Amino acid sequence: MPNPIQIEASLYERACEAAAFIASRTPLQPTIAVVLGSGLGGFASELDNAIAIPFTEIPHFVQPTAIGHSGRLVIGTVGYGETVGVPIAVMQGRIHAYEGYTSEEVTFPIRALGRFGIRTLILTNAAGGIRETFEQGQLVLISDHINLTGRNPVLGPNDDRFGLRFFDMSEAYSPAVRRLARAAALEEGYVLDEGVYMGLLGPSFETPAEIRAFRILGADLVGMSTVQETIVARHMGIEVLGISCVTNMAAGIQTEPLSHTEVLETGKRVEATLARLLTRIIPAIAKAES
Repeated sequence: MPNPIQIEASLYERACEAAAFIASRTPLQPTIAVVLGSGLGGFASELDNAIAIPFTEIPHFVQPTAIGHSGRLVIGTVGYGETVGVPIAVMQGRIHAYEGYTSEEVTFPIRALGRFGIRTLILTNAAGGIRETFEQGQLVLISDHINLTGRNPVLGPNDDRFGLRFFDMSEAYSPAVRRLARAAALEEGYVLDEGVYMGLLGPSFETPAEIRAFRILGADLVGMSTVQETIVARHMGIEVLGISCVTNMAAGIQTEPLSHTEVLETGKRVEATLARLLTRIIPAIAKAES
C-alpha cells in the first residue's frame, strides 16, 4: 500500500505547538518579551526564577549561527522598586536572514511568542550610526523603520487567526511604550534619543555611498535585523518597542574598517546600561497593560 500523504501543519498550527511546548516548561505566563541583539545577551542572566530553553528543543525553532547569539529562550521574573516578580520571556539571541534562513524561520519565534500570550515585544539590536550626532555606545529608541531587506515576512496566503491581510504600520513602534522608555531613561539620568532604523539583509557591512543614500532616504541607524520581526509582531497586534545600541558609526563616518568584533565589544560595554533600562521599563509596561 502507498504511504499516506503527509500534510504539513500550517504556520499557525506550528506556532501553537511551539507555544504549548514553552508553556509546558514554565508556570509563568509572561505578556512581555525581549529579543537581545548582538553582544547584548547579559540581561537574561539577571532574571529571577529563570528557566532556559535552548532553541534546539523548541519545536520548529532554528538555531542561530551568528557569533553573539546563544540561541536560548529564558523565562523568569524581573522587578524594580515596589514592583517585583513581573514574568518575562527573553530571547538570548535571534535568527537572521543573512544566515540563510527564510523570513518565516527568522520570524517564527515571534509567532510562537504571540501564541504563548505575549502582548508587548521589546526588540534590541546592534546598529551602525548614520546620524553624525550619535555616539558609539549610545542607546537610541527606534521611532520607525525602512525595510530594505527585500523581503516581507507576511507574503503568501494570509491566516486570519494571526491577523488581517492588510494591516496598519503607521505606528509600528508604539508611541505609548516609547514614552515609558524615555521616562525610565530619565530616571537613570540620561535622555533617550530617537531615530529611524534601516533594515538590510546583510551580512556585508554597507559602503560609504550606500550610507550617503540611506541618509537621504531618512535613515538614522542601519542594521541587519528587527524589521521583519516588527512586521510579524504588528500583524499579530503585538505592541513593539525598538532599542538600538550604536555599536559603531557607519561606513564613511568612522575612518576605521568596520568589524563584528567591534560590534560585540561595544555591546558588551553597554549591556549593563541596557539591563538597567529594561529592568525599569518592564514593570512600567506591565502596569500599563494591567
